[in-house]
Amino acid sequence: MQFQSYWHATSTAFAEVEAGPVEGRVDVVVIGAGFTGLSAALHLARRGVSVAVLEARHVGFGGSGRNGGHLNNGMAHGYGEAKAHLGAERAKNLWQAYDRSIDLIEEVIAEEGIACDFRRSGKLKLASKPSHVAGLRANFELIHREVDRDTRFLEKSELADEILSDQFHGAMLYGKSAMMHMGRYVQGLARAAHRHGARIWEGAPVTGRRRDGTGWRIETPKGVIRADRVIAATNAYSASVPAAQLEYFKRRIISVGSFIVATRPLSEAEVASALPGDRTYVTSMNIGNYFRLSPDRRLIFGGRARFSATSDQTSDAKSGRVLQEALARMLPQISGVEIDYCWGGLVGMTSDRFPRAGTADGVHYGMGYSGHGAQISTLMGQVLADLAMGREDSNPLQGLDWPKVPLHSGKPWFLPLVGLYFGLKDRLS
Repeated sequence: MQFQSYWHATSTAFAEVEAGPVEGRVDVVVIGAGFTGLSAALHLARRGVSVAVLEARHVGFGGSGRNGGHLNNGMAHGYGEAKAHLGAERAKNLWQAYDRSIDLIEEVIAEEGIACDFRRSGKLKLASKPSHVAGLRANFELIHREVDRDTRFLEKSELADEILSDQFHGAMLYGKSAMMHMGRYVQGLARAAHRHGARIWEGAPVTGRRRDGTGWRIETPKGVIRADRVIAATNAYSASVPAAQLEYFKRRIISVGSFIVATRPLSEAEVASALPGDRTYVTSMNIGNYFRLSPDRRLIFGGRARFSATSDQTSDAKSGRVLQEALARMLPQISGVEIDYCWGGLVGMTSDRFPRAGTADGVHYGMGYSGHGAQISTLMGQVLADLAMGREDSNPLQGLDWPKVPLHSGKPWFLPLVGLYFGLKDRLS
């Protein structure tokens, strides 16, 4: 078993990194070379804006290279809950933004020639308990009526064509959802941004940020660069930025570990015995699982196995064992299949689980995707490019208040309590 991301291990690393010191002056500095930051850099560079990307580790190191590989339309909430919290108009606009982002990903892939196995697979939201069926059905009826006709409800008797498991009692099918190879996409975004003129430094964490006339002086261990505007695209990894450079975001982002295993490649007979639908799948539990098949037919199976803000080999290994036990219960026909990869990463959560994008503390930002970042972050990058160019009307989250998390300064000490709470909700549901 390899303790590394399957997406990292099976993609070609970006090679056009800047070899020299961080220096010069640009129109925009982007902090973070994941989907959001690279999408922003690409859209700015296409418009002739000079842009520099500063990445603390390497392209795609964070959530963009450590996720489950899903591009699922829809948000982290039931649509009725979103309407109650955001209001009908904003909830609908946000829902449609997820759809637009998947469309945008497909467009960028075609325009920039990125080979990343993009496919409109559809997503199944699976009812894990009989008691979950009514709520799932009500959510389907509301969504189907108001925002997405490309949806369908499947009774338990219809699931045999999709997933061969006795653990589920119905499902909602989202036809617009997709999947792709996340590593190849993020590396392709970097190459596209570079091709259009963006400069990308790896191993260049931001250690200082201060006003420099009407712009900013950005300090890194590799040198200093000056910019008129700054975009923060650090999401769950904001707390790792030294000192107080992104203090505003550290107090609002909750970093939560999410963990994944990938099996050896399955035979077509094994696939047919377990996942004949070949879609993306998520369960209805609060502490649930998400899974799909990779391009080379591995089962990629993940979940919030442990409520931890740590992802290292020890933590990943513990979580991997929890995931293997869940996989054995769900799909016993392939429970003995070898695990080739085990990895974890951090998810950037907000207290209400709605994403945020806007301008604060002199920085344009997009983050807090709450487990739905792969699908929305490409669009958020375009939104941040617009904000950097003085345009606010493309932001579906403009003006949404973002209060601090009480007693939180970047290290989520309260995660075990959150895990106990959601575990209890699952047992009582």
